[in-house]
Amino acid sequence: MSKTILLVDDSDSMRLMIGFTLRTAGYQVVEAVDGEDALKKISAASINMLVTDLNMPKVDGIELIRRVRALPNYKYIPIVMVTTESQEEKKQAGRAAGATGWVVKPFKGEQLVAVARKLLG
Repeated sequence: MSKTILLVDDSDSMRLMIGFTLRTAGYQVVEAVDGEDALKKISAASINMLVTDLNMPKVDGIELIRRVRALPNYKYIPIVMVTTESQEEKKQAGRAAGATGWVVKPFKGEQLVAVARKLLG
């Protein structure tokens, strides 16, 4: 059975591109338009990994990571931040919240697939 990745990004085009890339690599993908939407969807599905943008309305990526890490079933899942932000202080905030990895946009699809394969086995 394939692993399921929750993809969270407020950009339709990014969700389309990242979702296509992950599905082509054999993963099931559940999409959410922002952190609030992701929190609703994570409780209704069995998620193996979270891929999230940082800058989103309502609940941003850092707060989403904090809230997901507080859920007993998702305390240890891999969480990858995919964002245009590359400043060290943003990365430190992501790590402090519980992010497993950080991929800076723009990126090649193979790069994200390699990260997913490494983290999901």
